Amino acid sequence: MDLTAIMKNYAEQIGGQFTQYDSLQSIIIMPVSGGRFQTVLGTIKKNELYNRQLISLNSKVCSSSLTIDYKMLLEQTAFFNYCRFVINQNYLQVEAVASLDNLTEETIKEMLQEVANLGDQYEMKLTGSDIH
Repeated sequence: MDLTAIMKNYAEQIGGQFTQYDSLQSIIIMPVSGGRFQTVLGTIKKNELYNRQLISLNSKVCSSSLTIDYKMLLEQTAFFNYCRFVINQNYLQVEAVASLDNLTEETIKEMLQEVANLGDQYEMKLTGSDIH
């Protein structure tokens, strides 16, 4: 599966901007509601425990902080299709992860859209502004 090609084509379809860092890492700046944009980073990495290739799609929400209601965020993940909240390098992020085995292009597009939409929604909810 060529994640780079899928992300590039999807960016063109939705009027986003695509940048490739290397064969394993790309970003899309995706349009979301309200005329805003959300950056989604796509990476392919190997899961050593299960010896398989994974796709990981991430979007920053905000800096992590003790004032964030993390219990509420965990409860909200029950309503998501693909995403979860993670803290990475002191940032609260929305992340979707799946094995590349049997993953379809349509599923990747759905994952990208959910990551961007949830990243934007929770960024606005937690910070009141469009930062990422």
